[in-house]
Amino acid sequence: MGSDHDDEFRNDSSAGASLTYPIQCSALRKNGYVVIKDRPCKIVEISTSQAGKHGHAKVHLFGIDIFKGVTLDILSSSTHSMDIPVIRCEEFVILDIETDGGFLSLISQNGVPKDDVKIPEGDLRVDMMSDFRNGKDIVVTVIAAMGEEAAVSYKAEHKIEF
Repeated sequence: MGSDHDDEFRNDSSAGASLTYPIQCSALRKNGYVVIKDRPCKIVEISTSQAGKHGHAKVHLFGIDIFKGVTLDILSSSTHSMDIPVIRCEEFVILDIETDGGFLSLISQNGVPKDDVKIPEGDLRVDMMSDFRNGKDIVVTVIAAMGEEAAVSYKAEHKIEF
């Protein structure tokens, strides 16, 4: 019973991988990560109120969006589950900075090119571009979570000439 249709399979190591995983709210800690209002956040403050006569203790979480830098908060029962973002950090060497397109041209430590990371904003952008123009080797750290990614820091070293 053959089929005239070719099955299509994605060769993607993250295929089927979840973007988040659940954890009980009472297990969350400062400097950990949590999803608040559908955004991946780093927890900067947690306060807990005592259980009332007819309810559970409440946890008030404050987090900073890891991509946008805005502060978000949420109030939840300590017994409820919260989503934790799966976060991946990787270092890349900058090959070029395409200012007209707004993207970094990167290469991984395994030699895989990557051209879809936007140039960061603010002081990070200014410092990175200055060091690159001055001929320094730049290693940038890219953080990825919940389908987004961004360059969040870098190291600059003087080029070694042979």
